[in-house]
Amino acid sequence: MTIDIVSLADRPDLAALFDEDFDGAWPQFMLWDPMGGIYYNVAHDLYPEFVFAAVDSAEPGRAVAKAYAVPLRWTEPELPDGGWDRAIQRATVTRLSGATPNIVSAIEICVRPDRRGAGLSARMLAAMRRAVADRGYDTLVAPVRPSGKHADPELPMTEYAARVRDDGLPVDPWLRVHVRAGGRIERVATRSMMISGSLEDWRRWTGLPFDTSGPVHVPGALVPVHCDVAHDHAVYVEPNVWVRHRL
Repeated sequence: MTIDIVSLADRPDLAALFDEDFDGAWPQFMLWDPMGGIYYNVAHDLYPEFVFAAVDSAEPGRAVAKAYAVPLRWTEPELPDGGWDRAIQRATVTRLSGATPNIVSAIEICVRPDRRGAGLSARMLAAMRRAVADRGYDTLVAPVRPSGKHADPELPMTEYAARVRDDGLPVDPWLRVHVRAGGRIERVATRSMMISGSLEDWRRWTGLPFDTSGPVHVPGALVPVHCDVAHDHAVYVEPNVWVRHRL
């Protein structure tokens, strides 16, 4: 069994694999961040060198993992509270204004649910780091969505991200992969993703009743969703953790 990780620029024939086999990889509500469409609808055409697929020789017609990144210009001293959303916004402004990108931000690294636990996420991150460096960038940043945070949604992200094991590495598995790869945790992006909808939207996305105002614990959410029955509205503001990779 051999796993090859290639960019869409090198293998445009793999484009169809990105839309298959990843059902259940993310909670349904995560697919409704309005900034996502701004990136994903153009990523294959505009940023193919930063779109990656992992293909197993034993399953040549399927992808076992995928990853996305985007170049942008960022000169402010701190990475933004807006995290994932802000990275996509700034990348779009960079492209439309003709500015020269100076860093690359990871957007997604996703392993097919049935292939998790075998180190593929670390391999995808390593491939992304190499590709970014090969294109002359010295910095990859990532608004990391800690993989274990959903189990403790009431804990502030600042406290969660600071938790370390006896060996000094983060308790969170996905943060630990980044740190092992050479990344440095910089700060929490307090409003990295913002997803809002009517109560009927949230019922459809989650299968929960959303019939009481206040915080709602949704499976897969890193923090509670805020429900307002009187105004028929609920909003999820997800914090992520900025990690910087010097290449």
